[in-house]
Amino acid sequence: MISKTSTPLAGAALALALTTSAFAARTDLTLAIQLEPPHLDPTAGAAGAIDDIVYQNIFQGLTRIGPDGAVLPSLAESWSVSDDGLTYTFKLHDGVKFHDGTSLDAGDVVFSLDRARADESTNAQKALFSAIAGAEAVDDLTVKVTLSHPQGSFLYNLGWGDAVIVAPESADTNKEKPIGTGPFKFVDWAQGSSATLEKNADYWGDPVALDKVTYRFISDPAAATAALLAGDIQAFPSFPAPEAVAQFEGDPRFSVVIGSTEGETILSTNNGKEPFDKLEVRQAIAHALDRQAIIDGALFGFGTPIGTHFAPHNPAYVELVETYPYDPEKSKALLAEAGYPDGFKATLKLPPPAYARRGGEIVAAQLRDVGIDLEIIPVEWAQWLDQVFKQKDYDLTIISHTEPNDIGIYARDDYYFDYHSDEFKQVMADLDATTDEDKRYELLRQAQEIIANDAVNGYLFELPKLGIWDAKLEGLWHNLPIQSDDLSAVHWTD
Repeated sequence: MISKTSTPLAGAALALALTTSAFAARTDLTLAIQLEPPHLDPTAGAAGAIDDIVYQNIFQGLTRIGPDGAVLPSLAESWSVSDDGLTYTFKLHDGVKFHDGTSLDAGDVVFSLDRARADESTNAQKALFSAIAGAEAVDDLTVKVTLSHPQGSFLYNLGWGDAVIVAPESADTNKEKPIGTGPFKFVDWAQGSSATLEKNADYWGDPVALDKVTYRFISDPAAATAALLAGDIQAFPSFPAPEAVAQFEGDPRFSVVIGSTEGETILSTNNGKEPFDKLEVRQAIAHALDRQAIIDGALFGFGTPIGTHFAPHNPAYVELVETYPYDPEKSKALLAEAGYPDGFKATLKLPPPAYARRGGEIVAAQLRDVGIDLEIIPVEWAQWLDQVFKQKDYDLTIISHTEPNDIGIYARDDYYFDYHSDEFKQVMADLDATTDEDKRYELLRQAQEIIANDAVNGYLFELPKLGIWDAKLEGLWHNLPIQSDDLSAVHWTD
């Protein structure tokens, strides 16, 4: 039976509505990351998985690091620097609100900077703020920061996840219920499974295309592959199964993007513990490492060998792989020189990422060939943070340091490498006080050479960014200049 209201005009309207609905772009996204974060406060933890979820999505800083590594404005719309390089004056965007409805003002910025650099601060990158002598609110939207000495990297440092701005009212509960100023709000965290964000309707900046985002935690490479193929997730921005990349490259449903990261993957060494406190032992380990074999075995050929703690794409990078070339016989001779002609036993604690677990098996076999017998101890991420990073309860471990330009960690006396070099500290102090780009590059080259010659760690490879996502999805970062899955530009094409 035909309704009396079914006129040609009404039919056309219905057809248009159906067409519009059928071709409306999706506004939801489920993506995966390999590690579940221990909490969600980037100002109180070293785990990169925190920033994967919250950086630029939930929390923002005065500046931000863009997809090409450049320093860009964020909560600060502009800034000026005094002629002596000691005073930075930041002008904040007007109308910015935290997710709980409170307004961002200069007092929040002062609070955040003072909190990060306080004696009792739990910020994992407290050294980023060491040059700050004081911060004050000039007015509601203006902040003046005074430095004790010029710092060429200051604006860059403020773009780290550790430097995001938090509100005094919510700072203490951000680990479980993060409240920031970003384009997405925190909704839920099903521990062991996923975390969910939703669009911030009151966002101060350009509105995002996605209404809902779910982060799933998938550590197993086989499960990651299966989830993508089944459509359970639509993106894995840092895909953990390099052996499966070729499978996706031949599938038109997916985009495969191979980019770079800031992830220096190293055989971290406890320099303060016998026998690793001996240079000859560390040199022996360095000569025992066949980097390309580790890359081939753990990453199926993806990755770039490194000889120091620096990213190969950085203009200041020095090629130092041949400082200690693969030479098992030289390794054995150095062990004998150090007093270990028959080698020794040690432990190798491996966190969950596949590059660590797979790479650890290969490293253990290579060291065994020169007489170093390693007991492999798999640990979960929380255990690694506690035992290795905090307590220095380890001999060797494998980890990728994803913080950008973080060579300065070797100047920290309390860092888990337990490395101490007055020469290196002086270079870092000179670097900190230098703004001239060419001079900074030269100092960075010196720093790379010092830690390479000292064989502080076993330098393995720069972690590649293997991104796989639905071919209709656009806006995800191709490279990873800072730890983040920034979703602000992500959208579906249909």
